[in-house]
Amino acid sequence: MYRYAVHPLGDKSPISGFLAKNKDGGMHHICLEVDNVFSAMSAMRDGGVRVLDKEPKVGAHGKLVVFLHPKPCMMPGHPEKPHARASTSQSVPRLGRLLLLGVVFHVVYSWSIFDIYFRSPLVHGMSPVQPPGPAPAKRLFKMSISTADGLRADKLFEDGMARAPFLRDVVMNQGSWGISRTRVPTESRPGHVALIAGFYEDVSAVMHGWKTNPVEFDSLFNESRKTWSFGSPDILPMFALGASDPNRVETFMYPPEFEDFAEEDASKLDSWVFEKVDAFFENAKSNSTMMELLHADKIVFFLHLLGIDTNGHAHRPNSKEYLSNIELVDKGISIFVRKFNEFYENDGKTSFVFSADHGMSNRGNHGDGHPDNTETPLIAWGAGVAKPKKAPFLETIDEQDNDGRRLNNISLPLRHDVNQADVAPLMSTLIGVPFPMNSVGQLPLDFIENTDLYKAQAAFLNAIQILKQFIVKEESKRRTELYFAPFKHLRNRDGLVSEIQSLIDTNLIDLAEEKSVDLAKLCIEGLRYYQTYDWLFLRGMISVGYLGWILNSLLFVLKTYGAHSSDSESAVSPEDSKLVSYIGLSAFVLFSIVMYLKESPPNYYLYVAFLAYLWAEAFKQRNFALNLIRRNLASRELMTNIAKLFGYIISLEILVFSYFRREILTPALIVAGIVWPQMTPDEFRAKNYKIVWFWRISCVVTSIFTMLPVEYAEDMRLVTAGGVLVFISGIYAAHILPKFVMASLPVKGKLKSTNEVTPKIILVQLALIACSLLIVNDTSMRLKRKEGLPLLNQVASWIILVSCGVIPALDMVKEGHYFLRRLVVVYLSFAPLFILLSVSYETLFYFSFSQTLLGWLLMERQLYSDLKGKEPIGNDYRDIAKRKTRQSSRARKESEKSTENFRLLTTDDLRIASIFLLLINVAFFGTGNIASVSSFSIQSVYRFITLFDPVIMGILLIIKLLVPFFLLSAVFGVISRSISLPAFSLFLLVLSTTDVMTLNFFFLVRDSGSWLEIGTTISHFIIASTFIVFQIVLFTVGHSLVGKILIPDLRNGKSD
Repeated sequence: MYRYAVHPLGDKSPISGFLAKNKDGGMHHICLEVDNVFSAMSAMRDGGVRVLDKEPKVGAHGKLVVFLHPKPCMMPGHPEKPHARASTSQSVPRLGRLLLLGVVFHVVYSWSIFDIYFRSPLVHGMSPVQPPGPAPAKRLFKMSISTADGLRADKLFEDGMARAPFLRDVVMNQGSWGISRTRVPTESRPGHVALIAGFYEDVSAVMHGWKTNPVEFDSLFNESRKTWSFGSPDILPMFALGASDPNRVETFMYPPEFEDFAEEDASKLDSWVFEKVDAFFENAKSNSTMMELLHADKIVFFLHLLGIDTNGHAHRPNSKEYLSNIELVDKGISIFVRKFNEFYENDGKTSFVFSADHGMSNRGNHGDGHPDNTETPLIAWGAGVAKPKKAPFLETIDEQDNDGRRLNNISLPLRHDVNQADVAPLMSTLIGVPFPMNSVGQLPLDFIENTDLYKAQAAFLNAIQILKQFIVKEESKRRTELYFAPFKHLRNRDGLVSEIQSLIDTNLIDLAEEKSVDLAKLCIEGLRYYQTYDWLFLRGMISVGYLGWILNSLLFVLKTYGAHSSDSESAVSPEDSKLVSYIGLSAFVLFSIVMYLKESPPNYYLYVAFLAYLWAEAFKQRNFALNLIRRNLASRELMTNIAKLFGYIISLEILVFSYFRREILTPALIVAGIVWPQMTPDEFRAKNYKIVWFWRISCVVTSIFTMLPVEYAEDMRLVTAGGVLVFISGIYAAHILPKFVMASLPVKGKLKSTNEVTPKIILVQLALIACSLLIVNDTSMRLKRKEGLPLLNQVASWIILVSCGVIPALDMVKEGHYFLRRLVVVYLSFAPLFILLSVSYETLFYFSFSQTLLGWLLMERQLYSDLKGKEPIGNDYRDIAKRKTRQSSRARKESEKSTENFRLLTTDDLRIASIFLLLINVAFFGTGNIASVSSFSIQSVYRFITLFDPVIMGILLIIKLLVPFFLLSAVFGVISRSISLPAFSLFLLVLSTTDVMTLNFFFLVRDSGSWLEIGTTISHFIIASTFIVFQIVLFTVGHSLVGKILIPDLRNGKSD
């Protein structure tokens, strides 16, 4: 501490005024040295301190000085103690508000994708439209294969349908066939809604319920006189509960526990259905009331056969079980159709439709838009169905994809492909019930066997039914729009209807049929037009809202942790702040009035509210932003900073591309591993060559995994190999860690004594790893033998899962562990769980990815240490401890009271943020494709549960996905502290810039092309938009996992 005596140099000196008020003299001012005077000026302003100087001046010893008004610096009882930590106390609540705002904003804006792309297409108020009479059939026999996953078209039709001789005979001699193409998500509920109700249910409605109806819709079952359904409890209730008359749909379901993926053969589910239907008709023979109802018209039988699905999940579509189940179904249908016809005395009044809700990937999953999932078989025969026609050329399943999907040179009759929703009007026409009122399916006339007049009338009425929906939707939109632009192609719809009716009346059948099909297509286009009517407004609003968040959060980061502007330059007067707030509020009110007149949903008000608030808050910081730009333009580092910023943006764009082609992460990791060390000083590389080469090798090895296929069969050799590597690394850690665990460690000014040689907790973790390896191999072997999941193995697996959270929590009770020891405990804690959830190379990825994280941590710490003049971290930590323990008690107490010496963010930290985001994407895509449901094998959860439970299974898969991120977040937290950055600074830097990726994905969302492309782009946007929530979870978990650890700051002898 220095003391100076000062004397006035003249009457106008500030010292003269001070002495006039204080005759006996006194302390005129105190000086506090800071790292950055501009940062300190802004911090004082945030703390409510008045800054007296506009610009810093050169003072004593050539230092920049600035004066503060004394009054705000005084604390009660301590008149000379300034608010040295005012910035921290003020920034914490502002940071909390920013994070809360960010979470709410991104959750709300993530839902915008549903308002844009997945608004419910349903409209109400139409009257039913009856197909032409008389109906070809009195009854319909509907068979739908597989509930969770489905029957793939190629697996039925390949080899000339050799696995299904009865259905092959139907295709060749009795009926019509084709491919029914589903839409994403290729799940059971939306698939059945499309088949039976004729419309594509929006995703948001699907999320509201699985077995019940979240929206009101009409269906074939609801229009029938009576429907009997047999099969799975996952599907049948939703149509029964949704019927206008609860007694109209009767269900026969087996217990949910029947759906066990560990069963030797799930075909028993289909056998149960056939047996139940057979018993139903036998019992009906002795019930006159039932016999009368069974011989009435407009009745439907629905058989939901789940065996193929369950075998596909458990054994994959190429397995013997899956293919044999197809044979069993074919045989069961053959026997039952014969009995069914005998029951009705071969009256020829029955129509049969055989289809599937969705297909199945090679991994036994579904959900995305791959042809394996979207292409399902459609076979129809019986009353009113067209007979087969000879195909002029060889038929294939998919002319665009001939990879093993040809029909092996077996010629089949002419194929008629349809969209899945087209099946509903087909079935309605066959039994003469009204088309489902919300159906958008177009009647596939090639499947109809009737007169040309009948087909023309059916096509015309089908078009009228869709037209009625169009009229209701148009009038609804006309009523709510201030400036309405109608769909121009149907302005003369009454004329088109009259023209078609006239053509039918004058027996111009072919032309009438053609015009009817065109009218139906125009109506569907018109429905699409009004469904997307608000897209321009919504897209613009959402884009501007995201830009407002990016600007707002970035200004907060720069102002709190980065370059600062002086108080006088960036201060905003209260009047100006109020004016901007009033302008933002006025804009919100104006937009709200417009949206009220448009009868917009509540979500739209939230979108506008966030937009107005974020831009108003950003505009209040315009002086700071302009001064920041001005200062950087005058800086000699301008071009360097621009190059770094440009490089960061390029890295974000590369990461965007990696969502579509995960292979791009391979060269990105190699560049990070090879090129980055080359950009460090030669002296650093020479002195730390071991760390540099460790980083390079780990990056190159990890880069291999993003080139491997996401679809892989179970390979316990790879699982075991990865587990053994993790086990060996744990043994090595247990051997080397004691040199970092000294006899006495300083913790909060006290000495922590321990005689621990090898941490006992690591020995426990090694035992758990060995146990998990035994469990995973034994369980896999028993499941392959069809012995089921052993109870002992199941219980042990759940215990290990719980231990993964308990062990790190118990280890955190003791404070002051060396940071590497703590990270090893975290690494080994999650290893047993990851082993249990692995089926192939995932454990190898876990080991390799963890080594990459360790290499990154060592590189960043050593680089910062060398560049800032610190001692090498490779030194024995005990030397530091000895120096630390020699400190006097008073010195330790003074060190405790001292302010943490954090540095400011610089453009160099963009590199750390880039590597962090790169590693996040590697964790995303290292073992699968996060945007594709079917890239994650459900087989991973069979060590915990085999009974079908989508909630528990989904949670386990999510836990498996999150484990690498927990490791990454822990390492990222240690790096932030190691390089003297405030805890939230790097995190917020990433947080404020990743929405650049979100905007990319927002504009890359497609509503045309293949359903694979559409579904993938939508999932990319959802992932990117909710990334802030994910980052906050990561940061919180990482901070919790690391806890209070010792991170040596070797320059000044401190530990965090």
